[in-house]
Amino acid sequence: MFESADFSIKPTLTGAKILLRPFIPEDLDAILAALRDPDVRRLTGSVHEETTESVPEDPAEHVRLRDWYATRETQPDRLDLAIVDIATGRCVGEAVLNQWDPGNGSCNFRILMGPDGQGRGLGTEATRLIVGYGFEKLGLHRISLEVYAFNPRARRAYEKAGFRPEGVLRESLRYGDEWIDATVMSILAREWAEHRGHPA
Repeated sequence: MFESADFSIKPTLTGAKILLRPFIPEDLDAILAALRDPDVRRLTGSVHEETTESVPEDPAEHVRLRDWYATRETQPDRLDLAIVDIATGRCVGEAVLNQWDPGNGSCNFRILMGPDGQGRGLGTEATRLIVGYGFEKLGLHRISLEVYAFNPRARRAYEKAGFRPEGVLRESLRYGDEWIDATVMSILAREWAEHRGHPA
């Protein structure tokens, strides 16, 4: 049943403030800036100490990321879409369904939002758009994610879109001298059908 989900189609999904679309070469600078932002690096668990948050420009990293994003349209088992701010026409991040498990009809969700896209509800809207696509077009049963305890803003955005906490991965990230918990959250197809990303 779930094996028929077609990830080869890379849609454009339009909301009130953002649209999600396949990546184009002009998006790379915005993605690079987001990936290099100290807050983004910390909140996504990409670094383990403050001293490693600011790193010099690396031309090899630029080439590697350019090649990575150039192949997103050909991936048959995942969906990577650029988040574009309609007001400016600029890419401000990415929304991804990955780790597809066809036997169980489940995927992981992750989102990366650069500083230009934060604090305006764009992340919540992007979450609703791609999750809705996952359930309504791909026929998924379950979409899950993990969020670190020091990222309450992201957790609120996920809750607004209907994700519910399932449990805690205790001390799953070391940051400096601290151990940070991660909360596993998920949303099911029947829950989405009830509220379509707008739970009471």
